[in-house]
Amino acid sequence: MIEFRNVTKRYGGTTALDSVTLNVADEGIYCLLGRNGAGKTTLMKLIAGYVHASSGEVVVDGSTVTPMNSPTSVQFIESNAAQFNMKVGSLLESASGLQSDFDIAFAKRMLTKFRLNPNKRFKQLSFGMKTMVTTILSLANNSKALLLDEPALGFDAIMRSQFNALLYESYERRPRVIIVSTHLIDEIAKIAQKLIIINGGRILFQAGINDIDEKAYVLTGPSAALKPAIEGLNVIGRETVGGMLAAYVYDKRIAPPAGAMIDRLSLQDFFIKLVGGDVRHE
Repeated sequence: MIEFRNVTKRYGGTTALDSVTLNVADEGIYCLLGRNGAGKTTLMKLIAGYVHASSGEVVVDGSTVTPMNSPTSVQFIESNAAQFNMKVGSLLESASGLQSDFDIAFAKRMLTKFRLNPNKRFKQLSFGMKTMVTTILSLANNSKALLLDEPALGFDAIMRSQFNALLYESYERRPRVIIVSTHLIDEIAKIAQKLIIINGGRILFQAGINDIDEKAYVLTGPSAALKPAIEGLNVIGRETVGGMLAAYVYDKRIAPPAGAMIDRLSLQDFFIKLVGGDVRHE
């Protein structure tokens, strides 16, 4: 559905995206990870047609995307998105009147679930509640692709858990492409199905979350025993203390040598080691 063909985006002398090639063909909840300034928001804005590519082509549903040809099937939501200063209930009713496929029943049920007062005006809400209202409006409109930029910003732990449940329920109700940019890595890992990592304006990694579970692990043990065992493996990070070595691996699983231990790697640790370590691409 979404394709980047050698796309570069520059802002003056700054290159935000550098020769990006990316294909998002399947429905699913995609987790988009990257450090601050890596190019996540720029990538989303290009998909939505908010900005134009400096070179290359962005294609959505077979059509080239530009600010003059924004895809109607895509909705991009930033954490600080503004709404008209209407009562929350009126915002839902207005959205329902403008969008024939807007799921008003789902939206109202979510207001109740998150204890959002439908009679309260948008500007009277806290930052986190404003974000939640905007997210509910977006999830209820049934667009083919939804892009959420830091959607849980300003949420407490309980709201973040509720948000993840809401996002998953929305996807189950209508499978589509949902791309979520977030720094709350291990929390989104509970519902994400696919992973895209961007670093320095380039796509560093794209795979299914199951691939991480199967191929990402850490081996810990004496350096003398581990070094021969990991020879030829894709080691994405190493830590050495005295004569002990911790090797972070993304590759086929091996049986740990005598005296060594093997453990799974969380998505957050995988991201940190991949972005900060030495990676051998095959």
